[in-house]
Amino acid sequence: MGNKKRVIVGLSGGVDSSVSAYLLKEQGYDVIGLFMKNWHDDSVTISDECPWLDDSNDAMLVAEKLGIPFQTVDLSEQYKERIVDYMFNEYENGRTPNPDVLCNREIKFDVFMKIALSLGADYVATGHYCRRDSLQINGKTQYRLLAGKDKNKDQSYFLCQLSQEQLSKTLFPIGELQKSEVREIAAQQNLVTANKKDSQGLCFIGKVRLPDFLQQKLKPKKGDIVEVDAANDIYKKELPKSFSSKEEELDFLAQKTIYPLGIGKKVGEHNGAHYFTKGQRKGLAVGGTPLPLFVIETDVVNNIIYTGQGKHHPGLLRRGLLVKPNEIHWVREDLAIKTGESMPVKARIRYRQTLEDAKLYQTEKGLYVIFDAPQTAIAEGQFVAWYLDDELIGSGVIS
Repeated sequence: MGNKKRVIVGLSGGVDSSVSAYLLKEQGYDVIGLFMKNWHDDSVTISDECPWLDDSNDAMLVAEKLGIPFQTVDLSEQYKERIVDYMFNEYENGRTPNPDVLCNREIKFDVFMKIALSLGADYVATGHYCRRDSLQINGKTQYRLLAGKDKNKDQSYFLCQLSQEQLSKTLFPIGELQKSEVREIAAQQNLVTANKKDSQGLCFIGKVRLPDFLQQKLKPKKGDIVEVDAANDIYKKELPKSFSSKEEELDFLAQKTIYPLGIGKKVGEHNGAHYFTKGQRKGLAVGGTPLPLFVIETDVVNNIIYTGQGKHHPGLLRRGLLVKPNEIHWVREDLAIKTGESMPVKARIRYRQTLEDAKLYQTEKGLYVIFDAPQTAIAEGQFVAWYLDDELIGSGVIS
């Protein structure tokens, strides 16, 4: 092998990682395929979507076809500890975690990467639709995390918690390609994954019924579904003519509506407020309203779900959010703003959302993200990611 650079590809049994492995081999890298087994309990998965055994077999067949070494590594213990337990805890506290972002930060680019480097890898490669390049700034290399060329598949948001160290050792071989081109390459190379459907659902677990999954730890308990009218006085917060400080104004723009007990009218019952999340429409089982009901808030202390009609209900809309100091993460640390500084950016609060104009304000209390236009269903526990053009420069957990 001599001085060939070694790359360990996280072969997931899907078309994207398969083509990544093929492209790296074509580029002359010494490629090894490694399959991560992260989940044992099939009792909560729906049908046969994404069972790890099929994926493992497909990954093995791809490695065989490409003539590269292949092995499986069992990370289910770390996955349970770092992802599943965290998820239970967040839902129990009425927050909405993002297991995919966590999975990348804690498993793929931490535990998995350390294993790969211990096996002599120079790089780890994944089938993510995003790109990486680097700049020299004051004699130091700064790695940039860029959106994938296929705007419809861009997965940079899922990697919003990566560090410079992790980026320096990562390759994204399909970042410049469209999904259709990836499938075409797989078909040309007769890879078994060429026409395989993309897996949906929780990272590495597959499609699950979330309540079934959560019921393993969070017990059902009956509570009220309450509907709050869009014309309720609680939404008539007048914007003050002036604020005593910038922070007071930011606080006002980022505050969420607090619903007092007794507001609205009971329209149904649920099996546990901790199974629901803000902006959710399905699973309420309440009919007969002119517009569909959406969850506008969950109160896990009193076990109440507050709902409102229609996706433009004022209970769903908010201009801003706060990221606490210990939850702020800059991918580009050289661009981090200091207390009292601000920065215009584009930002998103969920995967697939279009990038929205926003401004960051760093304060003693944390980092405020204030959007030009109100955003729908800002959910605590989710990640907000901010960009300059198509470069993701930082992210944080919504508090």
